[in-house]
Amino acid sequence: MGKYFGTDGFRGEANKDLTVEHAYKIGRFIGWYYGRNKKDEKCKVVIGKDTRLSSYMFEYALGAGLTASGADAYLLHVTTTPSVSYVARTEDFDCGIMISASHNPYYDNGIKLINGAGEKMDEETILKVEAYLDGISGEIPFATGNSIGKTIDYAAGRNRYIGYLISLATRSFKGKKVGLDCANGSAWMIAKSVFDALGAKTYVIHNEPDGTNINTNCGSTHIESLRELVKEKGLDVGFAFDGDADRCLCVDENGDVVNGDLIIYIYGCYMKERGKLQGNKVVTTVMSNFGLYKALDEAGIEYEKTAVGDKYVYENMSANGYRIGGEQSGHIIFRKYATTGDGILTALKMMEVMLEKKKTLSELAEPVTIYPQVLKNIRVTDKAAAQNDPDVQAAVQNVAGKLGSDGRILVRESGTEPVVRVMVEAPKPDICEAYVDEVIDVIVKKGYKVG
Repeated sequence: MGKYFGTDGFRGEANKDLTVEHAYKIGRFIGWYYGRNKKDEKCKVVIGKDTRLSSYMFEYALGAGLTASGADAYLLHVTTTPSVSYVARTEDFDCGIMISASHNPYYDNGIKLINGAGEKMDEETILKVEAYLDGISGEIPFATGNSIGKTIDYAAGRNRYIGYLISLATRSFKGKKVGLDCANGSAWMIAKSVFDALGAKTYVIHNEPDGTNINTNCGSTHIESLRELVKEKGLDVGFAFDGDADRCLCVDENGDVVNGDLIIYIYGCYMKERGKLQGNKVVTTVMSNFGLYKALDEAGIEYEKTAVGDKYVYENMSANGYRIGGEQSGHIIFRKYATTGDGILTALKMMEVMLEKKKTLSELAEPVTIYPQVLKNIRVTDKAAAQNDPDVQAAVQNVAGKLGSDGRILVRESGTEPVVRVMVEAPKPDICEAYVDEVIDVIVKKGYKVG
């Protein structure tokens, strides 16, 4: 990860950590970089944004930077991250930019860079952007005369993405009652349009964005209201998205949450039954629940474990040809259909399995027993030293030995904070708590704890 860009873009509080000047300079560099070798045509960049108050400001700043460098900026307006990825890879764009801080509160925002293949931009290019932001790489020329770029309303691109999603459904949703929690974010119009077109009776909540209510007590990070809606209205299923709709969590007909681990299990089994599970493997991160792995073992499905972050999941899938992978948070990648997580696509795929197998979501998820999990963070003076300390390692190995095949322990460094995370999964919560504290006590005794 670079100085500004993490695994999911440049993110921070708007006009404090991520400023309008940053956005302008990113546009300046991207417009110049992708257009520098073009002779008879201009660089083309597609831009989408979520519903945050600051997204409009960043959209105009990026547009000014891009056009000042001679690029044409195509504006999708309020749309989802996966739609920007789809348009970038299918409509001959040099790259795409999404303005969103995903599931963060409204006062944060972010800039995600997407390459022409619809994938997260490579590290080499990101480092060049950062060097320009820091003034290391020098100035770049302004476009003049007829080489100055322009902004173009490109709502048609968003509509084509909606049509693409509708085309992926294998059956009509007629007769199904579906709840949609749009998080007052990017999915607020798109999700209903797709499900209505497919014949579902939709019950939509949190679809009135005002610039400051995105993710506020709603969406995939606050799923309680969707659970209540499903139970109150007797719905067949509910789907909750995050701010930029690249994640989806489900609620079954009983009001119980079906998270990303369960989604991977359900669709992995469905693919295996049809002979479509490439390599007989799904891709997870190290934070997936121990219960998922036990259920996959029972189903005869193998799995990969990557570092936390959908970026790493996709890299593994792409390198090995795997077709399904994702995170517990609901960021699921269906690589045949998309190059990034797509919440609405995930919802469609869950509907597909329910309809094709004629089962409820609870029946499909029933074989997986999610293990209790306790995760504690400890702020330390040196996270690498704390994690690699021989006594800490010995404590971790001791806990692993006591857990045996009935649980697991994971100790890892935070990617953004001076924090070590200690997580234990076991059959009972009190066992998790005791074993987490056992390791943290050693970290404290060795003097690594801050404060």
